[in-house]
Amino acid sequence: MKKTVLTFGLISGLIISVLMGGSLLLADRIGSGHSMILGYTIMVASFLLIYFGIRSYRDNTLAGQISFGRAFACGILIALITTVCYVIMWEILYFNFMPHFMDSYFAAQVHKVQAAGLDSATTAAQVAAIQHSQQLYQNPLVNIAYTVMEPLPVGLLITLISAALLRRKARTPGNSSADPALA
Repeated sequence: MKKTVLTFGLISGLIISVLMGGSLLLADRIGSGHSMILGYTIMVASFLLIYFGIRSYRDNTLAGQISFGRAFACGILIALITTVCYVIMWEILYFNFMPHFMDSYFAAQVHKVQAAGLDSATTAAQVAAIQHSQQLYQNPLVNIAYTVMEPLPVGLLITLISAALLRRKARTPGNSSADPALA
């Protein structure tokens, strides 16, 4: 499983890193809403390699049979490698090339709260919370934790779906004719 996980995880990690880096160049031009859609589309596209990784492992190593648990383990390891690549790429880009990238995001969040027409106490509390998050985001460990929370749930979801679709139990010799797929 190690070879399959590393191969598919690193390919998926390369795809997500390159596409994420390229999409950041377009972020200002397409706006934050479209940028977020593009980002999650990139994540789903790169995490599709989880499906192909599990299938490759099942077909090439396990003679076409895999349990849900083993498929899940293979998929989640691919997702973790992909997520680590994503986080490394974000940390490099953010701290070295675009340290003020999130300032516009937080400013937009403050503007959204202020434009919501809430009472002044609620507005002040929400603005203070946003400013606190902005300060926390400058800490690399907090930044890493926030960044992990972006792709990992997508990878987990695709892992669950892929493991459910690809699981295949061993067939008993006397029961092979009862399989509707063979009829």
